[in-house]
Amino acid sequence: MKLERDAKGDFFVDPAILAARLHLTVAELQRMMRLGLVTSTVEAGAGPDEGQQRLTVRRGNFVWRAVIDAEQRIVGEEALDLVKLASEQGRQ
Repeated sequence: MKLERDAKGDFFVDPAILAARLHLTVAELQRMMRLGLVTSTVEAGAGPDEGQQRLTVRRGNFVWRAVIDAEQRIVGEEALDLVKLASEQGRQ
């Protein structure tokens, strides 16, 4: 999947796609975004990851991360439930 950028240069992810990645409906995503409950960050790659960026979108304890190449294509992604992950690590 290829991402687009808006007029400010920020990544734009289709709301239907982002909602699915965050296990929400589009209406739930829009509501949570209006309330400031969905946040995102973009990090530039360094060293062997130079030329790539990592987009992280967080909704409470749920995180979706995408690695984006220089052509703005998603080349890797993961979804993490941080509560579940912490619980699993606590059992080890």
